[in-house]
Amino acid sequence: MTALTLSTAGAATLRADALVVGVAKGPKGPVVAPGAEAVDNAYDGKLAAVLDALGASGAEGETTKLPAPDGLKVPVVLAVGLGPVPGGEESYDEEALRRAAGAAARALHGSKKAAFALPLEDASAVTAVAEGALLGAYAFTAYQGGEKKAAKNGGPKLPLAEVALLGAKPRDKEHKAAAERAVVVASEVNTARDLINTPPNDLTPASFASIASATGKEHGLKVQVLDEKALAKGGYGGILGVGKGSENPPRLVRIAYTHPDAEKHLAFVGKGITYDSGGISLKPAGHNETMKCDMSGAAAVFAAVVAVARLGLAVNVTGWLALAENMPSGSATRPGDVLRMYSGKTVEVLNTDAEGRLVLADALTKASEDNPDAIVDVATLTGAMVLALGNRTFGVMANDDAFRTSVHEIAEEVGEASWPMPLPADLRKGMDSPTADIANMGERMGGGLVAGLFLQEFIGEGITWAHLDIAGPAFHEGAPYGYTPKGGTGSAVRTLVRLAERTATGDLG
Repeated sequence: MTALTLSTAGAATLRADALVVGVAKGPKGPVVAPGAEAVDNAYDGKLAAVLDALGASGAEGETTKLPAPDGLKVPVVLAVGLGPVPGGEESYDEEALRRAAGAAARALHGSKKAAFALPLEDASAVTAVAEGALLGAYAFTAYQGGEKKAAKNGGPKLPLAEVALLGAKPRDKEHKAAAERAVVVASEVNTARDLINTPPNDLTPASFASIASATGKEHGLKVQVLDEKALAKGGYGGILGVGKGSENPPRLVRIAYTHPDAEKHLAFVGKGITYDSGGISLKPAGHNETMKCDMSGAAAVFAAVVAVARLGLAVNVTGWLALAENMPSGSATRPGDVLRMYSGKTVEVLNTDAEGRLVLADALTKASEDNPDAIVDVATLTGAMVLALGNRTFGVMANDDAFRTSVHEIAEEVGEASWPMPLPADLRKGMDSPTADIANMGERMGGGLVAGLFLQEFIGEGITWAHLDIAGPAFHEGAPYGYTPKGGTGSAVRTLVRLAERTATGDLG
């Protein structure tokens, strides 16, 4: 991953391939942001005027490259837009800094070193700029003939190799801790992205489980993998039912982190459909091509648990990865089949493409046996949630209003757009089945909420629970923006990590 350093060098003296400065959108044109004073001086105080003449406005994510003037040790100055100038005594918004740093890092792919002279008023700003730069520098090139070969042949450029933050204080404990945290979190978000982007012929339930086992051993985590034989012996009818149509059998992975000073226990549960064809209820043409991303919830859970371990947080966290491949075949579950779940409940399968809730149901029941203080599941669960909230916002449902509010606020705090959604009791009746205890489908309208109500049926009594439907933001098919790349995004990792931090310090509302 891109290296990060905190530099005490001045903007005019540091040697690098490029120097990044911030520019905000003012009422009369671009305004040079704090941190770039030395650079502005090198342009005789006319940097804003030069940018204005070039058509730059300071709009969020806008990047403008300039040849560096005499007096700077870099060949290129990159001005990146921060959005509107803060009013009064307000500081630059952390998410604006994060996105600006990400946009700058993306614009500098192929460079060895860049110095970032963005506003760094406090440790939180250090975290934001560092995270943004490290996330923006991400590139997935594993299948493009080798990174060096691809770059030489006009293929994708290598990510920015090193980021130096100017204005941060390497000897300041808060700044140093902020940078170290950013490195860990960005690294694990990028791990999740790698998993999501890996083609499904290489990322099967078994190979994902092997990755979890190897990584767990590296970080001192306890990992348990239930294969198809153990799942059958244990009665995990939901996971087995989804995976029975594939030659790649399912897995349930438990990855646990414990801390000697922990007073709370969180359980994270992730949907891990490594490829979703829809099963017998086959998806139509045009809806299959990105279904390698249907394990984004499991990727987020896995990455979050590893991040918590690397940060050494004083909270116990158990991650559950419900892994299966949903394929059509002569052995696949049929619409009309009834599955007996791990909980003992029976489910009539009306649509085999509503499979995520089936694997999650077994994992949620199993997670409940540990009696954690809270369970949070993460899943690319429903197209209905995308219709409701779009491609950049995930829905938050819960059996406790206060917890739902806390999760929503935490997500917003770390820069992950979310929205609290209800669980209307009247929608539950639509899942009544004449054959089984419950059907896996209900009313079409409000389908994302129906899925949440289904999952709620499998939460242990008295356990606080939240459900994150990340179907929209988990996989980005458009052009990159800010620190968000094309492809897997690592959605929800930062929310889960901050939830664990808040729980560890007792600051959860």
